[in-house]
Amino acid sequence: MIYAIPILIVVLAVVFISLSVKIIPQQKVGVVERLGKFNHLLTPGINILIPIIDHVRTYHDLRVQQANVPPQTVITKDNVQVQIDTIIFYQVTGPEQATYGISDYVYGVRNITTATMRQIIGNMELDETLSGREKISTDIRVALDEATEKWGVRIERVEVIDIQPPGDIQEAMDKQMKAERSKRAMVLEAEAAKQDMILRAEGNKQSQILKAEGEKEARIRQAEGVRQAKELEALGEAKAIQSIADAEKLRIQLLREAGLDEHVLTYRALEALGEVANGAANKVFIPTKAVETLGSIGAIGEMLKGSK
Repeated sequence: MIYAIPILIVVLAVVFISLSVKIIPQQKVGVVERLGKFNHLLTPGINILIPIIDHVRTYHDLRVQQANVPPQTVITKDNVQVQIDTIIFYQVTGPEQATYGISDYVYGVRNITTATMRQIIGNMELDETLSGREKISTDIRVALDEATEKWGVRIERVEVIDIQPPGDIQEAMDKQMKAERSKRAMVLEAEAAKQDMILRAEGNKQSQILKAEGEKEARIRQAEGVRQAKELEALGEAKAIQSIADAEKLRIQLLREAGLDEHVLTYRALEALGEVANGAANKVFIPTKAVETLGSIGAIGEMLKGSK
């Protein structure tokens, strides 16, 4: 009995301290009510409360949270049932509003998401729904932001995880996709064949052009060679004629310098004719001037006889 009172006092002190001191971790807050009315928020760190008078209503996590929305079956504009699975990322920005503005903001967010999704998908056809995940996510987020602003909750992101059409439509889509792929493969194959034919034709064209240019160049060079050969041949003949003329000119000049007159030259010519006549030929053609010269020689002979 002696130690009962001190032990009781220690126990009461411990209980009092545990009720008075609250340690809040980082990124969390507590909503404190005093006599049933909101009083203040418990911030991260050590907080002092008045036992019995102050009461912590709830704690909120200020980190970004995620909430999975159960798969929903909705009907598109063209009366096709699709099953959509979404996930929502949110963050509590106003702990007081999140506590007193709505009883369960997560449940409210899910319900608003479902209702908004039905409204959005109801205005879209199946093909537009399957390809419009980004539009669906954006529209749901805008609708949630308008509703959750007064709840102290901010919607960070809405993701459409999966959109499942009915089995028969999925099978038809698979067949259509296979047909489309086969079509694209055939188009690509035809385009490749077309490009191959174009490249081959272009190659043949270039080959013929190069061949024609080569033949043209060969003919030009051949004609140039013939022209140069003729020019060289004509030049050679001209030089030969010039050489013969120069030699004849020199011979005549030498004869003149030797003092030979026309009678001596005529006599030399007659001797040459005599040698020609002694040859194997039966006929001798004598030029007219040579005949005149022969007449002169005959007259000279008669003159020589008279003088004797």
